[in-house]
Amino acid sequence: MAKPSVLVTRRWPSVVEQKLAEHYNVALNRSDRPLSSADFKEAIAKYDAVLPTVTDKISAEALDVPKARTKILANYGVGFTHIDVGAAARRGIAITNTPDVLSECTADLAMTLMLMVARRAGDGERELRSGQWTGWRPTHLMGTKVSGKVLGIVGFGRIGQEMARRAHHGFGMHILVYNRSPVDPAILARYNARQIATLEELLPLCDFVSLHCPGGAENRNMINSARLDLMKEDAFLINTARGEVINETALAQALMFNTIGGAALDVFDGEPRLHPMLAQCDNLVMLPHLGSATREAREAMGFRVLDNLNDFFAGSAPRDRVA
Repeated sequence: MAKPSVLVTRRWPSVVEQKLAEHYNVALNRSDRPLSSADFKEAIAKYDAVLPTVTDKISAEALDVPKARTKILANYGVGFTHIDVGAAARRGIAITNTPDVLSECTADLAMTLMLMVARRAGDGERELRSGQWTGWRPTHLMGTKVSGKVLGIVGFGRIGQEMARRAHHGFGMHILVYNRSPVDPAILARYNARQIATLEELLPLCDFVSLHCPGGAENRNMINSARLDLMKEDAFLINTARGEVINETALAQALMFNTIGGAALDVFDGEPRLHPMLAQCDNLVMLPHLGSATREAREAMGFRVLDNLNDFFAGSAPRDRVA
């Protein structure tokens, strides 16, 4: 029996690509550049499965293929708002994702960003690299203590809970939670956390706010000028979720006028394009979408995709089917 044909839209860790090739007829995007809508349209007509990443936009137009051969979009990543789920459903195309395996590494990076912006690590490195450091002095690059402060976590899924574990048990932070649905009291108790009913109530209480919510149309510009105005003037905003959840113009203005203490971003709206105002903000730390960028996480994500493919083509329900 012929192996199903599979398109991998970006380069994955080599050990995963090799394992995929043992089970499937694999086509690799060797240029490792984003595919266009026309490319996806062609792929959906040609391959039994397409394996996109979270930065691949698969719109209704891309899925408008009368004789679609693709039966599954096995997504490499947790979020799937980049896929038009309704259009895929109309074509009978299943969608899977890769939960669990990147939660720890993404939470590690969120903690890294929080520490960097609080302790002005970006400022310090730029000063050293430019040869401008003149030596230690008592008032030089004074930052903000993290231990014992109040951390607001927006979105209390797997990654949000991993962030709470690090912050509370590692740094003695007091955890407040905003989540769309009620959180099990037993889960809150693990971190001595308290759920707050609305963002408007949460934001003024926090020294740090870390975003771990889904993206998509529902949460686009969730953090806007009105909500930034509710934050303390010395509070910090951390985002390792999705770029679109922050109105970047409003954030840049808040940073430039020092109405908040600072921010740290790993994701951006319309990435890899960077909002030009953000680059002008000295009280901002930026990283290029490195949340899951460890060998362990990226390999585990790939093997999770492989598990979903194997289940699907064996006629079983993939454990990570989301649509």
